[in-house]
Amino acid sequence: MEYLDKGHQGIIYTNSERNIIIKISNKNKVSKETNWLKKLNKYNLGPKLISARDEYLMMEHINGKRILDYIKCADKTEILRLIKEVMAQCRILDKLKVNKAEMHHPVKHILVNKKVTLIDFERCHRTKNPKNVTQFCHFILSNEKILLEKDINIGKNEFIRLVKNYKHNQTEKNFSLLLRFFLSFYKNTLPKTFKKSVNHTLIQPR
Repeated sequence: MEYLDKGHQGIIYTNSERNIIIKISNKNKVSKETNWLKKLNKYNLGPKLISARDEYLMMEHINGKRILDYIKCADKTEILRLIKEVMAQCRILDKLKVNKAEMHHPVKHILVNKKVTLIDFERCHRTKNPKNVTQFCHFILSNEKILLEKDINIGKNEFIRLVKNYKHNQTEKNFSLLLRFFLSFYKNTLPKTFKKSVNHTLIQPR
């Protein structure tokens, strides 16, 4: 077992041979994250929960790059795929009426390898007005300069208008318009499989 990281929520160890991590924290925090992972794993969200006890939980080890590190070395198409996937996962949380509370600055909470994984769910809570999609959109806007370096000009005014529409009315139509904004703006750089996947985002339990 090797030491991996330490934060406000506890100490994390990893076992690379078994591809797992163990998070040690107080009983309340462990219980809260365990319960959220049990619920969200059903919708393919978060690392897979393996087991939990009073003061630790064991889960799948996601060996990926943090979102900004990934963006800095990715090309335009890869970044657009990333944005689409994160927004799709945020949409699932919104539809479940769950707020992750960290998507406005998720630099440590999104890991990217062959797939995109949201991590750290101990701050999740139920709410009538979830903000996962809108918070992630604000994160995109806050990194406008980095995206411009990758030849991604998000068209700020139109994007903000679409975000506001979604904020006030979180329908499938308004969410689809947000995704289509990226698709239509860069349609010549994206493969057909990406275009098809944008058209239909559903909550589908395993």
